[in-house]
Amino acid sequence: MATVSYYTPEGLQKLKEELHELKTKGRSEVARQLAEARDKGDLSENAEYDAAKDAQGHLELKISKLEEVLGNARLIDESNMDLTKALILSKVKLKNLNNNMEMLYTLVAEEEANLAAGKISVKSPIGKGLLGKSVGEIAEITVPAGKLRFEILEISR
Repeated sequence: MATVSYYTPEGLQKLKEELHELKTKGRSEVARQLAEARDKGDLSENAEYDAAKDAQGHLELKISKLEEVLGNARLIDESNMDLTKALILSKVKLKNLNNNMEMLYTLVAEEEANLAAGKISVKSPIGKGLLGKSVGEIAEITVPAGKLRFEILEISR
């Protein structure tokens, strides 16, 4: 059973556009490759045909997985969220107590994560460790490199 994931309107729209792209352009491209390979003769010894069939299988699997994700996707309703706690879509300003560096992260769904843009997944170790914390709390988070300690300085939307 798939788990429910929460998305921003932009994130959900991006997933829908990707699915549409795969179903239209992706399928037509694979069909074209299959037709070209079929035109080359004997299919039993045609490596191009086998590669095109494999590509078709991978494409259909990707489409199926994306449809499942979209089927279990929910829009985030910010109107009844607690603004005093770090939740999905919260912008959390942190101070790393190990090196005194400050950083700002936005907690997002796994598919929307982009570290370069300061968006971390709520399923990542740091994201999980921040969920439910309030300003002033210390979050002790175990990551592969060891244990990190963060002080939550500010939470906003």
